[in-house]
Amino acid sequence: MTRSHPTAGRVAMVSEHASPLAELGGPDAGGQNVYVAQLARQLARRGHEVVVYTRRDDPGLPERVVTDDGVRVVHVPAGPPAPIPKDELLPYMEEFGAWLARTWAVEAPDVVHAHFWMSGMAAVAGARAAGVPVVQTYHALGTVKRRYQGAADSSPAERVAIETAVGRECAGIIATCADEVSELVAMGLPRDRVHVVPCGVDPEQFKPVAGARRALGMPRRLLTVGRLVPRKGFDRAIRGLADVPDAELLIAGGPEAALLGAEPEAERLWALAEEYGVADRVTLLGGVSPARMPRLMSGADLVLSVPRYEPFGIVPVEAMACCAPVLATAVGGQLDTVVDDVTGVLVPPDEEHGEDHDLGATVRGLLADPARLGRYGAAGRRRVLARYTWDRVADGVTGVYGAVSGVPAFSGGVRTGSSRPGATQAGAVRSEVGR
Repeated sequence: MTRSHPTAGRVAMVSEHASPLAELGGPDAGGQNVYVAQLARQLARRGHEVVVYTRRDDPGLPERVVTDDGVRVVHVPAGPPAPIPKDELLPYMEEFGAWLARTWAVEAPDVVHAHFWMSGMAAVAGARAAGVPVVQTYHALGTVKRRYQGAADSSPAERVAIETAVGRECAGIIATCADEVSELVAMGLPRDRVHVVPCGVDPEQFKPVAGARRALGMPRRLLTVGRLVPRKGFDRAIRGLADVPDAELLIAGGPEAALLGAEPEAERLWALAEEYGVADRVTLLGGVSPARMPRLMSGADLVLSVPRYEPFGIVPVEAMACCAPVLATAVGGQLDTVVDDVTGVLVPPDEEHGEDHDLGATVRGLLADPARLGRYGAAGRRRVLARYTWDRVADGVTGVYGAVSGVPAFSGGVRTGSSRPGATQAGAVRSEVGR
């Protein structure tokens, strides 16, 4: 199909389990939903035609929904119209891909952007006959999950093989951090097709909230945020708290507070807090809405992000946008986002050899130096504005679209580049955030 492209490109996004319309907080509703929704919105605001294809998981959903920004969301009939855990969706991806192929045979997009490995499987099947280039963002890799979760990994056995096959067929791959590039290359995927474009944050939503800090004399406040799953490291934060007297720890994540009693991970964390004698200083808040999160982050003396592994990790970026200093484990995307001793502190991810005690000692040292925390917070905000806004993300993504499709409407370079931000350019980063 031949068309002119005077002002707009046509983008098809495939996000099989993560709808941009979903309410956040469920077991499979989180960062990917936000990424797809925000990127689609940004592209639509730039004049591009954006359609997001996601699986119908409720018989009452309309076939199509148009958002206020003009993004079309299409609910694809693939498998039963009911909620299904993402790790059980693989049998329905062939049906999803066949539906896309029929749709794109009538009117093909300029580029397809797949989110998550199963979306990539459906996207390449749907785009193959139409000759449309596919860009893949994995959001998380099976090799990493298997390495850290071992027998607890609930992914289908075929995941890594399918991820590799999808990557070989795609015209471009978007990695969200430099650590992911290394994983992709180790999988045998071509380095010259991989581009680094990080995730983003809305700095108008996530910004310092005046009056959020607590009065002098109140316990110092530590905050950690994420889904209630063991890999997020909330247990390590609780053990570290035992070495930080006169501080409290808030844990935000999971279902609403009234439903936490039915959550096994919440029960485990409460029991751990009792064991370490800090139960009176640990509060599980349950799910916190995005609208409330900036005030919560702005009121924290220190935000802890201590997962065992993290594909990207949006929490440190959101915290930095709120001028909150960050202590983060040196894993995944946090190696890129948090500049050690500039926007926060990086600590080793392992919990062996007394490192929980070391975490407590590090936190004590930081809380004893408010001026240092203030410098970290201000530098973090500057770093977010320079690198991690959704406008910057859209620049990088459209640059990849243009490279693989040749469509003039996707003009502009990949400003985030394919180099590693933060790690190999430490001097430049320190200069940037210090301005």
